[in-house]
Amino acid sequence: MSTEPQPGKTGVPGKEPKLKAVRDLNDPSLFINRELSLLRFHKRVLAQASDETVPLLERIRFLTITNSILDEFFEIRVSGLKEQIAFGYFKSGPDGLGPQAQMDRLRPEVLNLVNDQYRLLNEVLLPELAAQGIAIYRRKHWSDVQKEWIQEYFLREVLPVLTPVGLDPAHPFPRILNKSLNFIVTLDGKDAFGRKSQAAVVQAPRILPRIVPLPDEVSGDPHGFVLISSVIHAHMEELFPGMKITGCHQFRVTRNSDLWVDEEEVKDLLSALKGELPHREFSKAVRLEVADTCSPEMALFLQNQFNLGEADTYEVDGPVNLNRLSALVDLVDRPELKYRSFTPGIPAKLAHKSDLFSVLRKGDVLLHHPYQSFGPVVDLIRQAAADPDVLAIRQTVYRTGMDSPMAEALLDAARSGKEVTAVIELRARFDEAANIELATRLQEAGAKVVYGVVGFKAHAKMLLIVRREGGELIRYVHLGTGNYHSSTARAYTDFGLMTSDQKIGEDVHNVFQQLTGVCKAQTLNRCVQTPFELHGRLLEMIEQEAANVAAGGDGRIVAKMNSLIEPEIIRALYRASMGGVEIDLIVRGVCCLRPGIPGVSDNIRVRSVVGRFLEHHRIFHFHAGGEEDTLCSSADWMPRNFFRRVELAFPIRSKKLRRRVIEEGLMVLLDDNCNAWEMDATGEYTQLRPGKDEEWVSGQDTLLREMALSLG
Repeated sequence: MSTEPQPGKTGVPGKEPKLKAVRDLNDPSLFINRELSLLRFHKRVLAQASDETVPLLERIRFLTITNSILDEFFEIRVSGLKEQIAFGYFKSGPDGLGPQAQMDRLRPEVLNLVNDQYRLLNEVLLPELAAQGIAIYRRKHWSDVQKEWIQEYFLREVLPVLTPVGLDPAHPFPRILNKSLNFIVTLDGKDAFGRKSQAAVVQAPRILPRIVPLPDEVSGDPHGFVLISSVIHAHMEELFPGMKITGCHQFRVTRNSDLWVDEEEVKDLLSALKGELPHREFSKAVRLEVADTCSPEMALFLQNQFNLGEADTYEVDGPVNLNRLSALVDLVDRPELKYRSFTPGIPAKLAHKSDLFSVLRKGDVLLHHPYQSFGPVVDLIRQAAADPDVLAIRQTVYRTGMDSPMAEALLDAARSGKEVTAVIELRARFDEAANIELATRLQEAGAKVVYGVVGFKAHAKMLLIVRREGGELIRYVHLGTGNYHSSTARAYTDFGLMTSDQKIGEDVHNVFQQLTGVCKAQTLNRCVQTPFELHGRLLEMIEQEAANVAAGGDGRIVAKMNSLIEPEIIRALYRASMGGVEIDLIVRGVCCLRPGIPGVSDNIRVRSVVGRFLEHHRIFHFHAGGEEDTLCSSADWMPRNFFRRVELAFPIRSKKLRRRVIEEGLMVLLDDNCNAWEMDATGEYTQLRPGKDEEWVSGQDTLLREMALSLG
């Protein structure tokens, strides 16, 4: 891998650099629409499901991921656009597109994506699974033996929990849960009461498994399955005895899932959110998915029930919820069809060390997940919970997951009488219920629980431990780019810094004071905070690179993040490029900047890396006249992160650790030629592939080989 981010050199000492014609940097054509960029990321994920170099069952997983993120796209992004249109909000963004124009552009993109999903499933993945002895049987292909077993299964496990609802004046259209599996059934005949019902709805309870394994003696294949939708569909007559089924079609509704609570008005945010959560399942509908066998008349009937139109309806050639296929990956024990298992590594200075405080007194520790274990972070808080010299523990909680070992350690510390403070972000999207439960448990254990600052999400990842040593109080800190979540630490790439640097400890203490109390923001010693400093500091650092080039020196920026949206930062990068600064941006998802525009962004390159692990760490590296300023952060370059969240960017001060961050977090991904996608000025991406005689280089595979303790 490369070892240095090479700076660009433009200009001659004593002379002004020769600049090309300057364009108006407010020109909408310089900005890519956020929503369209997000859909292009979805396509890159779907490409992983098409990639024959990816293990077959992992390709199924990538297919289900595209479905999951498309669901969230409708639940949050499309629902937001619909609300803007409903309220008459027509202001356009930097790209010049208003809400309605965006909706008009999005539908054809989504249609293409959905068609590609199902074409890939039906024409490629299912046949390849079948060739490997992994079969999902369709109803028309069931053998007599399979039919008999499936019928018995239906009568025993499924029928008792189904409640068909006939539609008539006494039985209005039922409430439909968000993203649930349902059937619309058309009927002919009269029931026992002489009623002639023409339609009914059958809802599949979520307690039913979506994929049903068949016994070996029934299957006929090493791994045989049926979908619960097929099981229900095949036995629909059992639900309507004596009636003739004239049509039966799956459908699914996606609803607005963005919770809203007026924080200025409510007295108890936890209680308010707790009250709102149940309503999410039945909020305003934003998308209708129906089987492609559904008649136009029945589709129109469903649209009317949910106040949706044809533009909100998507026909699918297969299961209306591809997410259900994700269970297949765990149900099939075929290691050769999955990514190689691995054991995360442990930094050498932590190996066989039981006293983490003594290790940190000697120097900082950098952890790179998932290649290195998250265990030391858990061990640190467990040691703190059990140590009689530890007086206080403070932690931010954004996402921890259910049954979190971090949460259990906090609870143990609180029960043992330590001063435990948890800043729990109750509004962490789709983790609200888990965070509410954790907040309640911590309060019951005696911990102080606060919910951050009204109007600002607490997104910073901070752990502060105060320990008495030799008559003085010493602060130990962990700062991360990702959540305190043991599961995602095995799937997301993140950096975590463990340190006893007392200046950083003081910074973290000050931020906790802001979150838990009432005080004015203070200038931090080493860290940089939002919403007060980071945006302005980054603008200064970008402009300084251009000034260094103008003075005849070098200018170089390498930055990695999940999303690049904030327009002032984009304009600053354009100006830096025009001034001769060489800029490499590694942006996993949304990127609203256009690279390669003559005279504007000639010196900017943008790439996205999509591989086995979700690229998640944020790293901002500046040449800084050879001094090399390198920050890690929980913050993307988005308006919400800069202005509506409490975030922290922390420096990597050790030269050795800084070199690791640059090499492991940046350069290895710039060397990648098989998981990387390069973006052009139109916003389109091209996947890199090595030439005929070139070596295949995967940055993630390289780090696994170098850092994991073992590979299966």
